[in-house]
Amino acid sequence: MLYRGRKTACPRWQGRGLSGLVVFCLLLAQALIAPAKISAQTSDNEKPVPILTGNAGAFDFLTAGHNLIDSQFNPVLLVPLGDRWLVESRVAFEGMFQRPPGGGPYGGPVTKHIDYAQLDYIASPYVTVTGGRFLTPFGIFNERLYPCWIRALQPDPLILPINTVDSDGVMFRGGFPVGASANMNYAAYVSVASTSIGSVDSERHVGGRMGFFFPDPRLEVGGSWQRTLQDARKNAFGFHMGWQPAKAPLNLRAEFARSFEGSGYWVEGAYRLSQAHFWQKAMRRTEVVARLQQFYTGEISPDGAAALGLPGANTREADFGVNYFLRDGLKGIASYGRQFSSAGNANQWSFGFAYRFAVPLGRVGPQS
Repeated sequence: MLYRGRKTACPRWQGRGLSGLVVFCLLLAQALIAPAKISAQTSDNEKPVPILTGNAGAFDFLTAGHNLIDSQFNPVLLVPLGDRWLVESRVAFEGMFQRPPGGGPYGGPVTKHIDYAQLDYIASPYVTVTGGRFLTPFGIFNERLYPCWIRALQPDPLILPINTVDSDGVMFRGGFPVGASANMNYAAYVSVASTSIGSVDSERHVGGRMGFFFPDPRLEVGGSWQRTLQDARKNAFGFHMGWQPAKAPLNLRAEFARSFEGSGYWVEGAYRLSQAHFWQKAMRRTEVVARLQQFYTGEISPDGAAALGLPGANTREADFGVNYFLRDGLKGIASYGRQFSSAGNANQWSFGFAYRFAVPLGRVGPQS
Protein backbone atom coordinates (compact mmCIF):
# COMPACT_ATOMS: atom_id res chain seq x y z
CA MET A 1 0.00 0.00 0.00
CA LEU A 2 1.32 3.43 -0.96
CA TYR A 3 1.55 5.78 1.98
CA ARG A 4 2.93 9.17 2.95
CA GLY A 5 3.86 9.42 6.60
CA ARG A 6 4.40 12.15 9.15
CA LYS A 7 7.76 13.10 10.57
CA THR A 8 9.82 13.83 13.64
CA ALA A 9 13.58 14.02 14.26
CA CYS A 10 16.68 12.91 16.15
CA PRO A 11 18.13 15.19 18.86
CA ARG A 12 21.78 14.29 18.80
CA TRP A 13 22.39 16.00 15.47
CA GLN A 14 21.14 19.40 16.55
CA GLY A 15 24.52 21.21 16.40
CA ARG A 16 25.52 19.79 13.03
CA GLY A 17 22.09 20.54 11.57
CA LEU A 18 22.25 24.20 12.60
CA SER A 19 25.71 24.51 11.09
CA GLY A 20 24.40 23.00 7.88
CA LEU A 21 21.59 25.55 7.76
CA VAL A 22 24.10 28.38 8.10
CA VAL A 23 26.03 26.97 5.14
CA PHE A 24 22.84 26.84 3.09
CA CYS A 25 22.04 30.48 3.93
CA LEU A 26 25.54 31.66 2.95
CA LEU A 27 25.33 29.82 -0.38
CA LEU A 28 21.89 31.27 -1.07
CA ALA A 29 23.04 34.79 -0.26
CA GLN A 30 26.03 34.45 -2.56
CA ALA A 31 23.86 33.21 -5.40
CA LEU A 32 21.20 35.88 -4.93
CA ILE A 33 23.68 38.75 -5.15
CA ALA A 34 25.56 37.25 -8.11
CA PRO A 35 25.53 39.61 -11.09
CA ALA A 36 24.77 36.81 -13.56
CA LYS A 37 21.76 37.22 -15.80
CA ILE A 38 19.29 34.59 -16.86
CA SER A 39 19.36 33.89 -20.56
CA ALA A 40 16.03 33.61 -22.32
CA GLN A 41 14.80 30.03 -22.42
CA THR A 42 12.73 30.54 -25.54
CA SER A 43 13.26 32.45 -28.74
CA ASP A 44 11.15 35.45 -29.66
CA ASN A 45 8.76 33.39 -31.78
CA GLU A 46 8.46 30.43 -29.38
CA LYS A 47 6.23 30.77 -26.35
CA PRO A 48 5.91 28.24 -23.50
CA VAL A 49 2.51 26.60 -23.17
CA PRO A 50 0.83 24.89 -20.20
CA ILE A 51 1.19 21.12 -20.01
CA LEU A 52 -0.99 18.49 -18.36
CA THR A 53 1.12 15.46 -17.52
CA GLY A 54 1.24 12.78 -14.86
CA ASN A 55 0.69 9.07 -14.43
CA ALA A 56 -1.94 6.49 -13.58
CA GLY A 57 -1.81 2.93 -12.35
CA ALA A 58 -3.78 -0.11 -11.28
CA PHE A 59 -2.14 -2.60 -8.92
CA ASP A 60 -2.97 -5.71 -6.95
CA PHE A 61 -1.06 -6.11 -3.68
CA LEU A 62 -1.17 -9.41 -1.80
CA THR A 63 0.46 -9.15 1.63
CA ALA A 64 0.33 -12.01 4.14
CA GLY A 65 -2.83 -13.33 2.51
CA HIS A 66 -4.64 -9.95 2.44
CA ASN A 67 -5.52 -8.64 -1.00
CA LEU A 68 -5.62 -4.90 -1.81
CA ILE A 69 -6.57 -3.43 -5.19
CA ASP A 70 -5.03 0.01 -5.59
CA SER A 71 -6.01 2.34 -8.43
CA GLN A 72 -4.52 5.81 -8.72
CA PHE A 73 -4.51 8.84 -10.97
CA ASN A 74 -1.92 11.57 -10.44
CA PRO A 75 -2.25 14.53 -12.83
CA VAL A 76 0.43 17.25 -12.88
CA LEU A 77 -0.31 20.74 -14.24
CA LEU A 78 2.56 23.00 -15.36
CA VAL A 79 1.77 26.62 -16.27
CA PRO A 80 4.74 28.79 -17.33
CA LEU A 81 4.38 32.55 -16.86
CA GLY A 82 7.08 34.04 -19.03
CA ASP A 83 10.68 32.88 -18.67
CA ARG A 84 11.07 33.16 -14.88
CA TRP A 85 7.78 32.02 -13.34
CA LEU A 86 6.18 28.60 -13.21
CA VAL A 87 3.04 27.34 -11.50
CA GLU A 88 3.03 23.59 -10.87
CA SER A 89 0.68 21.29 -9.03
CA ARG A 90 0.06 17.57 -8.55
CA VAL A 91 -3.11 15.99 -7.18
CA ALA A 92 -3.40 12.33 -6.17
CA PHE A 93 -6.67 10.43 -6.53
CA GLU A 94 -6.48 6.93 -5.09
CA GLY A 95 -8.94 4.14 -4.51
CA MET A 96 -8.03 1.25 -2.17
CA PHE A 97 -10.44 -1.68 -2.30
CA GLN A 98 -10.49 -4.81 -0.16
CA ARG A 99 -12.87 -7.71 0.37
CA PRO A 100 -14.58 -7.67 3.81
CA PRO A 101 -13.41 -10.36 6.29
CA GLY A 102 -16.74 -12.14 6.03
CA GLY A 103 -16.73 -12.16 2.23
CA GLY A 104 -18.64 -10.09 -0.27
CA PRO A 105 -17.74 -7.53 -2.94
CA TYR A 106 -14.62 -5.37 -2.78
CA GLY A 107 -15.03 -1.93 -1.25
CA GLY A 108 -13.00 0.84 0.28
CA PRO A 109 -12.23 4.55 0.35
CA VAL A 110 -11.45 6.81 -2.58
CA THR A 111 -9.20 9.65 -1.42
CA LYS A 112 -7.79 12.82 -2.94
CA HIS A 113 -4.69 14.66 -1.81
CA ILE A 114 -2.81 17.75 -3.00
CA ASP A 115 0.81 16.66 -3.17
CA TYR A 116 2.06 20.08 -4.16
CA ALA A 117 0.74 23.42 -5.45
CA GLN A 118 3.59 25.87 -5.78
CA LEU A 119 4.85 29.00 -7.52
CA ASP A 120 8.48 28.95 -8.68
CA TYR A 121 10.57 32.03 -9.45
CA ILE A 122 13.99 31.71 -11.13
CA ALA A 123 15.81 34.43 -9.20
CA SER A 124 19.23 33.71 -10.76
CA PRO A 125 21.02 30.88 -12.57
CA TYR A 126 21.80 29.44 -9.12
CA VAL A 127 18.60 29.98 -7.13
CA THR A 128 14.93 29.16 -7.65
CA VAL A 129 12.53 30.45 -5.00
CA THR A 130 9.42 28.37 -4.33
CA GLY A 131 6.36 29.32 -2.31
CA GLY A 132 3.26 27.32 -1.47
CA ARG A 133 2.90 23.59 -0.90
CA PHE A 134 5.85 21.48 -2.03
CA LEU A 135 7.34 18.02 -1.63
CA THR A 136 9.77 17.97 1.30
CA PRO A 137 13.33 17.48 -0.04
CA PHE A 138 14.45 14.91 2.53
CA GLY A 139 16.35 12.10 0.83
CA ILE A 140 15.60 11.34 -2.82
CA PHE A 141 12.67 8.90 -2.98
CA ASN A 142 9.97 11.37 -1.93
CA GLU A 143 10.80 13.95 -4.60
CA ARG A 144 12.34 11.98 -7.45
CA LEU A 145 11.08 8.41 -7.36
CA TYR A 146 7.60 8.40 -5.78
CA PRO A 147 5.33 8.41 -8.92
CA CYS A 148 4.23 4.93 -9.94
CA TRP A 149 5.63 5.34 -13.46
CA ILE A 150 9.11 6.31 -12.21
CA ARG A 151 9.59 3.90 -9.31
CA ALA A 152 11.13 0.55 -10.13
CA LEU A 153 9.21 -1.35 -7.41
CA GLN A 154 5.67 -0.43 -6.43
CA PRO A 155 5.84 -1.24 -2.67
CA ASP A 156 7.16 1.74 -0.70
CA PRO A 157 10.51 1.57 1.09
CA LEU A 158 10.00 0.92 4.80
CA ILE A 159 11.57 4.25 5.80
CA LEU A 160 9.53 6.40 3.37
CA PRO A 161 7.18 7.87 6.03
CA ILE A 162 10.17 9.33 7.92
CA ASN A 163 10.28 13.10 7.39
CA THR A 164 8.43 13.19 4.08
CA VAL A 165 5.18 14.90 5.07
CA ASP A 166 4.48 17.70 2.57
CA SER A 167 5.57 21.23 3.46
CA ASP A 168 3.64 24.52 3.29
CA GLY A 169 6.07 27.41 3.22
CA VAL A 170 9.11 28.70 1.33
CA MET A 171 11.99 26.82 -0.31
CA PHE A 172 15.25 27.92 -1.96
CA ARG A 173 16.99 25.48 -4.28
CA GLY A 174 19.52 25.34 -7.08
CA GLY A 175 23.02 24.27 -7.94
CA PHE A 176 26.36 25.36 -9.33
CA PRO A 177 29.75 23.90 -10.34
CA VAL A 178 32.32 23.08 -7.66
CA GLY A 179 35.71 23.03 -9.31
CA ALA A 180 36.05 21.25 -12.64
CA SER A 181 34.78 17.80 -11.69
CA ALA A 182 31.64 18.21 -9.57
CA ASN A 183 28.32 20.04 -9.34
CA MET A 184 26.62 20.88 -6.06
CA ASN A 185 22.83 20.92 -5.65
CA TYR A 186 21.02 22.20 -2.58
CA ALA A 187 17.59 22.89 -1.11
CA ALA A 188 16.68 24.80 2.07
CA TYR A 189 13.12 25.18 3.31
CA VAL A 190 10.82 26.38 6.09
CA SER A 191 7.34 24.95 6.64
CA VAL A 192 4.49 26.25 8.78
CA ALA A 193 1.86 24.22 10.63
CA SER A 194 -1.43 23.84 8.77
CA THR A 195 -4.32 21.66 9.90
CA SER A 196 -7.35 23.55 8.61
CA ILE A 197 -7.81 21.43 5.48
CA GLY A 198 -7.20 17.71 5.74
CA SER A 199 -5.77 17.22 2.23
CA VAL A 200 -3.13 19.94 2.68
CA ASP A 201 -1.99 19.40 6.27
CA SER A 202 1.62 20.22 7.06
CA GLU A 203 3.89 20.51 10.10
CA ARG A 204 6.20 23.23 11.35
CA HIS A 205 9.78 22.36 10.48
CA VAL A 206 12.96 23.63 8.87
CA GLY A 207 15.57 21.70 6.96
CA GLY A 208 17.73 21.25 3.91
CA ARG A 209 19.43 18.83 1.57
CA MET A 210 22.81 19.04 -0.16
CA GLY A 211 24.27 16.77 -2.79
CA PHE A 212 27.34 16.53 -5.02
CA PHE A 213 27.15 15.10 -8.53
CA PHE A 214 30.30 13.87 -10.27
CA PRO A 215 29.64 13.77 -14.05
CA ASP A 216 32.52 11.47 -15.06
CA PRO A 217 31.51 8.48 -12.90
CA ARG A 218 27.84 9.64 -12.98
CA LEU A 219 27.67 9.45 -9.20
CA GLU A 220 25.69 11.56 -6.73
CA VAL A 221 26.08 11.55 -2.94
CA GLY A 222 24.41 13.81 -0.43
CA GLY A 223 22.73 14.31 2.91
CA SER A 224 19.54 15.75 4.43
CA TRP A 225 18.65 17.35 7.75
CA GLN A 226 15.37 18.43 9.32
CA ARG A 227 14.34 19.93 12.65
CA THR A 228 10.80 19.82 13.99
CA LEU A 229 9.64 23.16 15.42
CA GLN A 230 6.47 21.99 17.14
CA ASP A 231 5.68 19.63 20.02
CA ALA A 232 8.89 17.69 20.75
CA ARG A 233 11.66 19.61 18.96
CA LYS A 234 13.95 16.98 17.51
CA ASN A 235 16.38 16.57 14.64
CA ALA A 236 16.53 13.99 11.87
CA PHE A 237 19.20 13.30 9.27
CA GLY A 238 19.73 11.10 6.26
CA PHE A 239 22.11 10.21 3.45
CA HIS A 240 21.52 9.23 -0.16
CA MET A 241 23.43 8.11 -3.25
CA GLY A 242 22.72 7.36 -6.87
CA TRP A 243 24.95 5.85 -9.56
CA GLN A 244 24.35 5.27 -13.26
CA PRO A 245 27.49 3.76 -14.84
CA ALA A 246 28.12 4.89 -18.41
CA LYS A 247 28.86 1.38 -19.70
CA ALA A 248 25.77 -0.42 -18.35
CA PRO A 249 22.00 0.33 -18.23
CA LEU A 250 22.02 0.15 -14.44
CA ASN A 251 20.43 2.42 -11.83
CA LEU A 252 21.80 1.92 -8.33
CA ARG A 253 20.25 3.98 -5.51
CA ALA A 254 20.33 3.95 -1.72
CA GLU A 255 19.01 5.95 1.23
CA PHE A 256 19.53 6.01 4.97
CA ALA A 257 17.36 7.92 7.47
CA ARG A 258 17.38 8.31 11.24
CA SER A 259 14.77 10.08 13.37
CA PHE A 260 12.74 9.87 16.55
CA GLU A 261 10.34 7.52 14.77
CA GLY A 262 12.98 5.02 13.74
CA SER A 263 15.87 4.47 11.40
CA GLY A 264 16.78 2.30 8.46
CA TYR A 265 18.07 2.04 4.93
CA TRP A 266 17.29 0.67 1.50
CA VAL A 267 19.54 -0.25 -1.43
CA GLU A 268 18.03 -0.82 -4.87
CA GLY A 269 19.40 -1.78 -8.26
CA ALA A 270 17.48 -1.78 -11.55
CA TYR A 271 19.03 -3.29 -14.70
CA ARG A 272 17.55 -2.85 -18.18
CA LEU A 273 18.23 -5.76 -20.53
CA SER A 274 18.71 -3.41 -23.51
CA GLN A 275 22.35 -4.45 -23.97
CA ALA A 276 21.61 -8.15 -23.95
CA HIS A 277 21.80 -8.54 -27.76
CA PHE A 278 21.57 -12.30 -27.57
CA TRP A 279 18.03 -11.95 -26.24
CA GLN A 280 15.07 -11.42 -28.46
CA LYS A 281 13.67 -7.90 -28.90
CA ALA A 282 10.95 -8.53 -26.33
CA MET A 283 13.49 -9.36 -23.65
CA ARG A 284 15.33 -6.09 -24.27
CA ARG A 285 12.20 -4.27 -23.08
CA THR A 286 12.55 -5.91 -19.68
CA GLU A 287 13.97 -4.39 -16.51
CA VAL A 288 14.89 -6.50 -13.50
CA VAL A 289 14.97 -4.97 -10.02
CA ALA A 290 16.18 -5.98 -6.55
CA ARG A 291 15.91 -4.10 -3.26
CA LEU A 292 17.29 -4.87 0.20
CA GLN A 293 16.15 -2.85 3.19
CA GLN A 294 16.04 -2.81 6.97
CA PHE A 295 14.11 -0.80 9.56
CA TYR A 296 14.81 -0.29 13.29
CA THR A 297 12.05 0.93 15.58
CA GLY A 298 12.33 4.31 17.27
CA GLU A 299 10.95 5.90 20.40
CA ILE A 300 7.27 5.63 19.52
CA SER A 301 4.82 2.86 20.34
CA PRO A 302 3.87 0.14 17.84
CA ASP A 303 0.41 1.73 17.52
CA GLY A 304 1.99 5.10 16.78
CA ALA A 305 4.27 3.53 14.19
CA ALA A 306 1.32 1.79 12.53
CA ALA A 307 -0.55 5.11 12.33
CA LEU A 308 2.39 6.59 10.44
CA GLY A 309 2.78 3.60 8.14
CA LEU A 310 5.98 2.36 9.79
CA PRO A 311 6.63 -1.22 10.96
CA GLY A 312 5.92 -1.81 14.63
CA ALA A 313 9.00 -4.04 15.07
CA ASN A 314 12.50 -4.34 13.67
CA THR A 315 12.09 -5.54 10.09
CA ARG A 316 14.20 -6.83 7.24
CA GLU A 317 12.91 -7.18 3.70
CA ALA A 318 14.09 -8.33 0.28
CA ASP A 319 12.15 -7.54 -2.91
CA PHE A 320 12.62 -8.71 -6.49
CA GLY A 321 10.67 -7.41 -9.46
CA VAL A 322 10.30 -7.28 -13.23
CA ASN A 323 9.10 -4.33 -15.31
CA TYR A 324 8.11 -4.86 -18.93
CA PHE A 325 7.78 -1.79 -21.16
CA LEU A 326 4.91 -2.58 -23.50
CA ARG A 327 5.40 0.72 -25.35
CA ASP A 328 6.49 4.24 -24.61
CA GLY A 329 4.44 5.33 -21.61
CA LEU A 330 3.04 1.95 -20.58
CA LYS A 331 4.67 -0.76 -18.49
CA GLY A 332 3.57 -3.90 -16.69
CA ILE A 333 4.99 -4.71 -13.27
CA ALA A 334 5.35 -7.77 -11.06
CA SER A 335 7.29 -8.24 -7.84
CA TYR A 336 7.77 -10.57 -4.90
CA GLY A 337 9.09 -9.70 -1.47
CA ARG A 338 9.75 -11.51 1.78
CA GLN A 339 9.55 -9.64 5.07
CA PHE A 340 11.23 -10.88 8.24
CA SER A 341 10.12 -9.43 11.57
CA SER A 342 9.64 -10.42 15.20
CA ALA A 343 5.97 -9.57 14.63
CA GLY A 344 5.80 -12.30 12.00
CA ASN A 345 7.20 -13.11 8.58
CA ALA A 346 5.17 -12.42 5.44
CA ASN A 347 5.21 -12.73 1.68
CA GLN A 348 4.36 -9.73 -0.50
CA TRP A 349 3.24 -9.93 -4.12
CA SER A 350 2.35 -7.10 -6.49
CA PHE A 351 1.06 -7.01 -10.08
CA GLY A 352 -0.25 -4.22 -12.25
CA PHE A 353 0.22 -1.56 -14.91
CA ALA A 354 1.58 2.00 -14.84
CA TYR A 355 0.94 4.63 -17.49
CA ARG A 356 2.35 8.12 -18.08
CA PHE A 357 0.96 10.90 -20.25
CA ALA A 358 1.78 14.44 -21.39
CA VAL A 359 -0.69 16.74 -23.16
CA PRO A 360 0.21 20.31 -24.21
CA LEU A 361 -2.64 22.74 -23.45
CA GLY A 362 -1.88 25.16 -26.25
CA ARG A 363 -0.27 25.58 -29.63
CA VAL A 364 3.20 24.00 -29.82
CA GLY A 365 5.94 25.47 -32.01
CA PRO A 366 6.76 28.92 -33.38
CA GLN A 367 4.14 31.55 -32.69
CA SER A 368 3.42 34.29 -35.18
